[in-house]
Amino acid sequence: MGNYHGDFIWYELTTPDRRAAEDFYGPLTGWKFDSDPAYRRIEASEGHVGGILELTAEMTSAGAVPAWVGYVEVDDVDKMVGSIIAEGGRLHTPAHDLEGIARVAMVSDPQGAPLHVIEPVPPPGVENPESMAFSYDRPRLGHCAWNELATGDPAGARHFYGKHFGWVKDGEMDMGPLGKYEFLRHAGRAPDGSPMGHGVLGAVMPTPPGGASSAEWTFYFRVSDIDGAATAIAAQGGVLIQEPVEIPGGEYALVAGDPHGARFGLIGARNGS
Repeated sequence: MGNYHGDFIWYELTTPDRRAAEDFYGPLTGWKFDSDPAYRRIEASEGHVGGILELTAEMTSAGAVPAWVGYVEVDDVDKMVGSIIAEGGRLHTPAHDLEGIARVAMVSDPQGAPLHVIEPVPPPGVENPESMAFSYDRPRLGHCAWNELATGDPAGARHFYGKHFGWVKDGEMDMGPLGKYEFLRHAGRAPDGSPMGHGVLGAVMPTPPGGASSAEWTFYFRVSDIDGAATAIAAQGGVLIQEPVEIPGGEYALVAGDPHGARFGLIGARNGS
């Protein structure tokens, strides 16, 4: 079984120091890294989650910064890029082939949140396997558990992602003065009429006061002990942006910045319980 158009299938960290990133994230998440000198793939408990790309001076001078960016699978990268630009999005890296792997382009949505669109190219005669980078069906340690978009225009974002990737609203939570926290479901993974929770991939929310000036994705990876992770982040030079808070279901979530400023989230039980 392969992935659906509109699935998150990969997460990439851009950083000026790959080795330092491995030293920070490895103990924190349990990730392991392969030995490729150019691009380190990240492996979690049940398969690959993403990769680490070390920023060159040329990339930095062109505006690249330390960040986590998601890859969304699409049926046709070139058509998707044209459609996104026509909708008010921006092209950062033109569509190009990664030989034997995929065709990919980097874009941003009309509010400025960056993402990659990717069209995998499986070997001849081999069905494209399903990625577990984002875990839809059950908790997996080290894998992404939630995709959260903060934006100045939640309604516009829902329209954009619904049109291009088939995501729909599936309930909401009132955050008082901060607005609504609106859950997003992949319609292709949950036919109309199915219970809430099937195909839920994350949420969209208004940008908090004092937050980023443009839209921003935060990806939450699963850990076994949220309190231990919070302590480790501070001890290893990271910054806690949001202390662990309880979320629906009884788990806890935090938001942090790594030592080079890349923003990420973690989800897990309190004290490993």
